[in-house]
Amino acid sequence: MPNQPARDLPERMARLIVHERAPYNAEPPLDRLRVSWRTAAVDFYVRSHGDLPAIDARTYRLEVGGALGRKLSLSLAEIQAMPQTTVTATLQCAGNRRADLRAVAPVSGDPWDAGAIGTADWTGPRLVEVLTAAGFDMASAREGLHVAFACHDTVDGEDYRYGASIPLAKALAPETLLAHTMNGAALLPEHGFPLRAVVPGYAGVRSPKWLASITVQDRPSDNPIQANDYKFLPPQVDPEGVGPDDGITIETMPLNSAICEPARGAALAAGRTTVRGYAVCGDRAVARVDVSGDGGRHWVQARLEEAAPFAWTFWSAEIDLPPGEHELAARAWDAAGQTQPAAPDDTWNRKGYLGTAWHRVRVTVA
Repeated sequence: MPNQPARDLPERMARLIVHERAPYNAEPPLDRLRVSWRTAAVDFYVRSHGDLPAIDARTYRLEVGGALGRKLSLSLAEIQAMPQTTVTATLQCAGNRRADLRAVAPVSGDPWDAGAIGTADWTGPRLVEVLTAAGFDMASAREGLHVAFACHDTVDGEDYRYGASIPLAKALAPETLLAHTMNGAALLPEHGFPLRAVVPGYAGVRSPKWLASITVQDRPSDNPIQANDYKFLPPQVDPEGVGPDDGITIETMPLNSAICEPARGAALAAGRTTVRGYAVCGDRAVARVDVSGDGGRHWVQARLEEAAPFAWTFWSAEIDLPPGEHELAARAWDAAGQTQPAAPDDTWNRKGYLGTAWHRVRVTVA
């Protein structure tokens, strides 16, 4: 059936904290992220760089080519008829928690709190299956190849369409999908209907929506999104004029955590308080989460709850809070023994990417 981006969209937008309406960028309140380990599609953050394209699934085609044996053009029905895989994975915007960096000094981009993240069941063929169907010879795979995605959405205020790429090794990994289904239902328009890439462990920018074509090539995509944007730059570097060889291209996401409950500014009763949140690490396991009721002077270890490879870990902790003002803090540790920086000043950059400092929430206890 045809895609209808406007249908029910205002109702879904009303559920979220909208940072921009055009392009549409929004995140859920943090307490809603803790309602379910799998995030409902209507509560999943939305990151758009331009329009929400109207695509008719009946006439949709995905073009696959490049350094392959042959070109392939697939309908949505043909994609759905291929062997299907479901992967539970967390997607996260590279600008998640930008608000914390913005509090240090001005940065560009939407002021995301800690809600530019979500976890879902994604279903579709593995990307490697699609490449193989197009004649890609696994035996001849060589280093230096990349898989580039071109999409149907036009970047806001620009004359080009969205595009990005990933290294071939990640494209061939079993967790990397072309998804047409999210939590058992067709993708919503704002989440990429009818087809998107899902690249677990990588920043959301590498999981493009509204796919138009896939190309295997000997270099990263030259689309400005890939070549110039989403670069982690030293704090003194001005993002204007940044090129393909500057900065660190953001791919695998770093260790992060956030307090979802209680909310900032909450008024609590004295005594035992439950603190809940999430922790996530791109391609490594979360090993421990610590929670503090006094800004990091003393810590208790949180109880780790449901988790999965390439998905976030839910956690909770009980702490005693006497009357007064308190700064709650959370920090995670990964399987390599790495933890988060204490202050956002340590990783501040002009684009506001990769805000991973201890998450801090001030509350009042009566």
